[in-house]
Amino acid sequence: MNAQVQTMIDNFPTKTGRSLDGWLELVREAGHEKHGAIVSFLKKEHGMTHGYANLVSQVARGALERSETPEEAADRLFSGPKEGLRPAYEALHAAWTALGDDVEVAPKKAYLSLRRTRQFALVQPSTRTRLDLGLRLDDVEPAGRLESSAGWNAMCSHRVRVESTDQVDAELAGWLRQAYEQAG
Repeated sequence: MNAQVQTMIDNFPTKTGRSLDGWLELVREAGHEKHGAIVSFLKKEHGMTHGYANLVSQVARGALERSETPEEAADRLFSGPKEGLRPAYEALHAAWTALGDDVEVAPKKAYLSLRRTRQFALVQPSTRTRLDLGLRLDDVEPAGRLESSAGWNAMCSHRVRVESTDQVDAELAGWLRQAYEQAG
């Protein structure tokens, strides 16, 4: 979710008199399911502007997922059977936060996307014992731990399998930095 949408969600109480959750409950109670009906209901019955009504409709119909913070996503992804991967995730987190303050972490259903001007990496808990770091590296031949991501994720060119914190080493940090710099 982009920053503008998140700002709108944050401003719901002051701009509309209710939180987004309050509006979603009202839409559910009214029984409207189609986009046009929801927008019309909110504008006509509640005086909501088109932009806010459109946003409520998108969230109510599941067309736009509610925002999840990167911390909430990490807690969700690295819990339960995959909780043992949390130390390796934390080591990777330290590596990407050292890259610069322009790294955006975008939560997805199964992974965290790392972006600058474009996605340059992703972190995914793939099994109970392994997380995968996907990297977008231009003109780099796969070799050793830096394998091709073909057949795994089309958004990345390479993958590094990480099973422990000691595998988040200087070599891996170098690949991460290279992907970050190429995304600038």
